[in-house]
Amino acid sequence: MLIDACVASLLQMCVSDALAYEYVDVLSRKLSAERWEVLRPVLGRLLKDAEFVKVYFSWRPISPDPGDDHVIDCAMNAGVKVVTSNVRDFELAKKSLGLEVMTPEEAVKELVERGERWDV
Repeated sequence: MLIDACVASLLQMCVSDALAYEYVDVLSRKLSAERWEVLRPVLGRLLKDAEFVKVYFSWRPISPDPGDDHVIDCAMNAGVKVVTSNVRDFELAKKSLGLEVMTPEEAVKELVERGERWDV
């Protein structure tokens, strides 16, 4: 549903160059070749429509998962919320930086309640 919201311009996805490269790298390595071929155009569409964020300042390391530091840097520089199923790895950033983090379910609920476009 969140991907549909991005495609419908109800939700603006923000990414940094490092985060976009990480998405491509991880998906191309973790998915089967057949599955990657199906999902590559979807990721391409999402990245084409995404707002690319220049990372001027980094808060590393702040997450137990170094890959999540890209997400934190992007969100903090863009001033947006993080939507993730992995809320646990963002606890320190929430507490020390004031980063807003929500699950996909919470994001869908907020999107429906607000009825307007917002950035993540």
